[in-house]
Amino acid sequence: MNVLIMTPEKKVFDGEAISVQVPGVKGKFEVLNNHAPIVSLLEKGQVRIITNEDKVLKFDIEQGFIEVLQNEVSILTQMAEA
Repeated sequence: MNVLIMTPEKKVFDGEAISVQVPGVKGKFEVLNNHAPIVSLLEKGQVRIITNEDKVLKFDIEQGFIEVLQNEVSILTQMAEA
């Protein structure tokens, strides 16, 4: 699945992944390939991505949103740092 992390200033990450874990407002949750469509609020915390090459990437984010649709994961946040 393709994962995109965007802030108002820049694109922070754009690549393929097998897993994305995010800090939802009601707790962490994970998105895998063929996940059902969802739009959810995110709170301040850490996004953990496992790439297709089995690399683990971590980004600290401020509050934001996640949208999952047809193996496209978009995370929009005010701030994201690796």
